Amino acid sequence: MIDNKIYIAGEFVSTKQKLEVLNPYNNSVVGITYIAGKKELEQAIERAVLVKKEMRDLASYKKYRVLMEIALGVKSKKEELALILAKEAGKPLKYALGEIDRAIQVFIIAAEECKRLPKEYFSLDWTPAGENKEAFVKHFPIGLIAGIAPFNFPLNLAVHKIAPAIAAGNPIILKPARSTPLTVLELAKIIDKTDLPKGALSVLTMDRNAGNQLVTDERISMLSFTGSPAVGWKMKSNAGKKKVALELGGNAGVVVTDTADIELSVKKCVVGSFAYSGQVCIHVQRIYVHENVFDVFIDKFIEETKKLKIGLPEDINTDISSMIDEENAIRVEQWVSEAVLEGAKVLFGGNRKGTYFEPTILTNTKHGMKVCALEVFGPVVTIEKYSDYNNAIVDVNNSEFGLQAGVFTNNIKEMNQAFNELEVGGVIINDVPTFRVDHMPYGGVKNSGFGREGIKYSIHEMMEPKLIVKNTNY
Repeated sequence: MIDNKIYIAGEFVSTKQKLEVLNPYNNSVVGITYIAGKKELEQAIERAVLVKKEMRDLASYKKYRVLMEIALGVKSKKEELALILAKEAGKPLKYALGEIDRAIQVFIIAAEECKRLPKEYFSLDWTPAGENKEAFVKHFPIGLIAGIAPFNFPLNLAVHKIAPAIAAGNPIILKPARSTPLTVLELAKIIDKTDLPKGALSVLTMDRNAGNQLVTDERISMLSFTGSPAVGWKMKSNAGKKKVALELGGNAGVVVTDTADIELSVKKCVVGSFAYSGQVCIHVQRIYVHENVFDVFIDKFIEETKKLKIGLPEDINTDISSMIDEENAIRVEQWVSEAVLEGAKVLFGGNRKGTYFEPTILTNTKHGMKVCALEVFGPVVTIEKYSDYNNAIVDVNNSEFGLQAGVFTNNIKEMNQAFNELEVGGVIINDVPTFRVDHMPYGGVKNSGFGREGIKYSIHEMMEPKLIVKNTNY
């Protein structure tokens, strides 16, 4: 059994309050860690404040070296980390291995991006007052960052905060989800062996009081949160003057036109709908299919869904396993039952056993149903037909969320219309909205968030521009 101490500014520490981490598939104990209170958080903040200047002045080649060492360290422990992640998150091993690969890429990308931090030179003599003057803008690290990461990508979404913070020259305190802290604490062991200044990183599972202080403490310059909209917007309202970046939820829509490659769209949409039991904020939740291809799409979609292998998360052949806990599985079951009572039809699935909920396909749904209007965050997808492409665009936009959307079409006019009219942060053509590579800008509009992730974009969020004006005739 794993016993991972919390990481406070270069020291691994235990506290009086232990936290058992359970495998949601069978409720077995994966490992233990410890809960930090205000005392431990205060130590982390004080050490981070002391190291702010050192981090600000850290040369790019030194940050590059540290970030590449971390990438190599993660790569050397890939299989071990993936197994821990699979067990603590109930994530099928094939997806856990993919998450480790992505985390490695994030550190490599951050290493490259730290060589080209934003800066600008421009002349001022566009007006008489600017004659014989020139200006430089340099971006400086914003200061101490609080990062709060969710359970569904316990390593990679933590890394999306840690790596750009290091590249930008900021210290960071990372709070992982209490259900999945072990993998990122293993990462802390790797980072601790590098030359990153001690105090630049702390990784703390926290009690409620300490977690609230991350939001309100004025010594923290920025809050980067990934999680639910209700929690995220409340944090923003309580964050005071600090900068805030929010990556929140979604109920991603997909449009399949009658010019699309149906085989491709079905295979992509099945994976996008049910990978990690739909516990992905860009999981495919609503599919709108042109009436000319609706029946064949439905038949092939059900056929592909039946092929999914159910089983232990640590089995490399498993496609779908448990949800993160029984509470969420029960919630999804209730939402599906409510939809059926209101007229929805179950084409496949719909049943729960403990923490496992079957891959579920619904049709004949209405916009106001929870499975359509809210973020289901489970293995449920609705599929409806449309006759007019304009109406399909309206249906996708008829949502409080706007993270990413997918459109399967071979019509360039439809591609352009989707890009221009869909109210989302990203439009994915001939692939599902679940598509993400880690250097692209990532974030949404409406209730889906505030700001952007993606390494370069996160680095920019974590820095502030400063102007200097010089006379050129002295």
